[in-house]
Amino acid sequence: MKIKTTEINVKKPDKDVDFFDITGNVSDAVAAADVKEGVANVFSPGSTASVTTIEYEPNLLIDFRRVLEKLVPSDIRYEHEKAWGERNGQSHMRTSIFGPGVVIPIHEGKLMTGQWQQIVVMDFDVIQRNRRIVIQVIGE
Repeated sequence: MKIKTTEINVKKPDKDVDFFDITGNVSDAVAAADVKEGVANVFSPGSTASVTTIEYEPNLLIDFRRVLEKLVPSDIRYEHEKAWGERNGQSHMRTSIFGPGVVIPIHEGKLMTGQWQQIVVMDFDVIQRNRRIVIQVIGE
């Protein structure tokens, strides 16, 4: 069995929620690992960003922002903010809903995503940052 770990970075502008399509990066990592059957584990090491799969389409991204704001509003005070003085309580809450990563099956050397399914980093933090994403390909 092979295990190959790589990392990518995405740069977040200074906004509340940003989305990054990293499907191509994950596909490249699978090709570089030369794995025909296995899994790609994609993980965000941090507590204010998630990795998920969605249809990466501009109107859906607008919908996501709208729903996130209703589900976990950014205009209320969160108790977490007393700990560090940062206004990112909603960022932590949103991340916990989606989780830190996804596992995608690999078959015949290709990710088994659906036709309209992309692998996406959802960065919920309120500050500009370079976000590290870990891609670990496991298989034969």
